[in-house]
Amino acid sequence: MGVRARLRAVCVVANPRNSQAIAVVCASQPIPNRSPHTFIRDHEHVLSSAAHAQRPDPLCQARAAQVHKIAAMTSTSALPAPPSPPRRAIQDLPDELISQIAAGEVVERPASVVRELVDNALDAGARQITVRLLAGGVRLISVEDDGGGIPPAELPIALRRHATSKVRDLQELEGVTTMGFRGEALAAIASVSQTSILSRPPEADSAWLLDARSGELRRAARAPGTTLEVKELFFSTPARRKFLKTDATELAHCIESVRRHALARPDVGFAIWHEGKLVEQWRAVPPETEPSQALARRLADVLGQEFVDNSLPVHRIFNNGAITISGRAGLPDAARNRADQQYCYVNGRFVRDKVIQHAAKAAYEDVLHGHKQPMYALYVRIDPLRVDVNVHPTKIEVRFRDSREVHQAIKHAIEDALAVPRAQRLAAQAKVPDAAPQPAPASAQSTPQQQLAMPLSAAGPSAFAPAFTAAATPAAATALTPTHMQALWAPLREASPPPAWQVQESHPAATTAPAAKAPSAEASAPPAAAPAQHWPLGRAVAQIHGIYILAENAQGMVIVDMHAAHERIVYERLKTQVGHDQPIASQPLLIAATFAATPQEVAAAEAHSATLATLGLEVVPFSPKTLAVRAVPALLAQGDAVELARSVLAELHQHEASTLVARARHEILATMACHGAVRAHRRLTLDEMNALLRQMEQTDRADQCNHGRPTWRQLSMAELDGLFLRGR
Repeated sequence: MGVRARLRAVCVVANPRNSQAIAVVCASQPIPNRSPHTFIRDHEHVLSSAAHAQRPDPLCQARAAQVHKIAAMTSTSALPAPPSPPRRAIQDLPDELISQIAAGEVVERPASVVRELVDNALDAGARQITVRLLAGGVRLISVEDDGGGIPPAELPIALRRHATSKVRDLQELEGVTTMGFRGEALAAIASVSQTSILSRPPEADSAWLLDARSGELRRAARAPGTTLEVKELFFSTPARRKFLKTDATELAHCIESVRRHALARPDVGFAIWHEGKLVEQWRAVPPETEPSQALARRLADVLGQEFVDNSLPVHRIFNNGAITISGRAGLPDAARNRADQQYCYVNGRFVRDKVIQHAAKAAYEDVLHGHKQPMYALYVRIDPLRVDVNVHPTKIEVRFRDSREVHQAIKHAIEDALAVPRAQRLAAQAKVPDAAPQPAPASAQSTPQQQLAMPLSAAGPSAFAPAFTAAATPAAATALTPTHMQALWAPLREASPPPAWQVQESHPAATTAPAAKAPSAEASAPPAAAPAQHWPLGRAVAQIHGIYILAENAQGMVIVDMHAAHERIVYERLKTQVGHDQPIASQPLLIAATFAATPQEVAAAEAHSATLATLGLEVVPFSPKTLAVRAVPALLAQGDAVELARSVLAELHQHEASTLVARARHEILATMACHGAVRAHRRLTLDEMNALLRQMEQTDRADQCNHGRPTWRQLSMAELDGLFLRGR
């Protein structure tokens, strides 16, 4: 019975004549946020007034006394205090309980068991591994291999805690080259399941079977190798089973675990069976296959041929072989909404490392659109003494001795792979039907400075002329200032556009400026009679609505977004001119912008004052809890100074200053390039269009603009014929 109900019952018994009024009063009073004792005490006057309204009644006085008794019973102070637990002596934990505690870290789900057992199979030199599962791995996990096997005398030792053949001393622990080394996986698995080991070394005449529960060791039949069976996972800890998902989900995790191993070892075959049906199979690549081809074949088998077709090979060696980066990096156009195809390996071990992930993200910064996630499979080879793999019981995390070196190696390796324009790759792969060698276009024979110059129109200065007249020499880059760069950002003098229906025709004599005014015009403007198939992006034909350029090449038709393409060209040129050591020009604020700062922001402002000055920011303490922004980058003077300062300080607090400086400099240069590139609806001559195409072929990362949007698309003749049903 609740407090209000008990009070109402007492009131009714105490004074039947006024019970209705008392009950109404009690029911009208809310109880929330009030203890039962307080509620009854506050309503004692109701009983008192009701009892003294008539002649004194002994029964009413007795019932009023019961109110005080109920209040004492419902008071929290009347509850007995819980007894203190008795002291328990300190003692050693049983071995099985120790293994079960370790299993809580090592064995999370069936996929964890599969990963550990496959690791052991690979360490044993297996060339074929078969995984058999029942109920997603909960009822049965069987891993069969054709490796070196285990002698019968060592089978009982293999199930002990911290028993392993991988390491002997601290020196071997610091330079681990095997997949397993901790010696706790088998003991942890055996403590929460019914485990048995069937193994036969190649030199033995028979195999031996060991039951982990009973310890019985007996002969059995098997080919050389090892079979490890794990039945009824978590049977001894049934609470752990409640955290498992459905059989389909657990099966998917097991397949993903084997897939990670398969991507690292193309020389090993893998097969996965579930409920007696073959689910996945990846055959071993022949040993005579070249390593890069073997990796590409295995990636195509595991991740699909689409992954290989939409990725580029990555291979770079740093510091005289100290670090080797290989694998494949996905094209920016093939980026995905989820990070589900990102695989990182360190010395053949799949890892989740923030250094590698951040380096890959930094390499894709200015070529991805929006929040797209790149796809890649990267393999890092490094001296085992320079990486610590003994960080987590699952062996999925590592710690590098020089994380910055690894970060820069991965970043530069991916950037180098993405730098080559797709047009150049297509040209290298295409086969020229004519056997006779053809002269290369003039733009390809010109110097880099000449390639950066675009022709001038006879009717007036071209939109490209201000952006490509200055030579990108070291001297010019050293003396580069905002004053000297005004030519890049001068307002475009719009010429009167021709009628929309008029088609521009190619007349080199009429559209090309004199050689005295544009010495590079002949070098950058290809002759009209030159065959288009010798240029990857082809020959310009027309301009559509002042936005797109149509060109024809040997494969078909090319469509180019002229603003996006020119934006990338200007951006890459600015990065070359400014370099990495030039500070960003700043502009002092007339009135300093102050804001309430957190202790982390104040500490970052004091510790990275030099870095802020390099970025063109001046952030100084105004009070112990207030910062003042006195200067901002000149090109961002119209923006929100406080928001800019907060974002930069947050980045400085989380990441290295050098990385932030380079990224901030590139963001500012990208803004400058966007404002300096040719605008839409600008009419270009054919010579100017061709010059733009030739520069795109020579510019790094020209396939995407600074914001990750594509700059051009190719339509093959087969696709064009399909649009018009030709040949059908």
